[in-house]
Amino acid sequence: MKTFFKPARRQCLVTAMALALPGTVLAHDFKAGDIVIDHPYATPSLPGARTGAVYFRGLRNTGRLPDRLVGARTAAAGSVEVHRMVMDGDVMRMGALDTLAIPAGGALPFRHGGQYHLMLLDLKSPLVAGDRFKLTLRFERGGEQEVTVWVQQPRERDGSHRH
Repeated sequence: MKTFFKPARRQCLVTAMALALPGTVLAHDFKAGDIVIDHPYATPSLPGARTGAVYFRGLRNTGRLPDRLVGARTAAAGSVEVHRMVMDGDVMRMGALDTLAIPAGGALPFRHGGQYHLMLLDLKSPLVAGDRFKLTLRFERGGEQEVTVWVQQPRERDGSHRH
């Protein structure tokens, strides 16, 4: 016996299913082996800027063995580097890392205003709030994983951080 729903009922059914399964339907996370990549996002770029930055709500290793982020690429930029920021007295210093270790059972602070981020160099076009682009992350153990990066205005913690 076939059951057909009228368009209005079909839309209600789809909406109800989406609300009932938010972790599945509305999630914005990805896995590369034991690495969980939660909500990749970029901040809007400044007018005329040739660089941008990508962050994650979370980057954690759920496995029993360490892994390493060994590279990334995107068509949105000429190249991607893993960067670490540290304070040296009153001066913020930033530098590229060849690889980034993710300890077994651990997580890295990859949030806006935090210690780590991915630097997008030679942007092909400005990063505009509301846009999305693909980024491929490469892990030593977890392999490659393509993620969707959402460009969004971050919530400032204290209003002092500007990248």
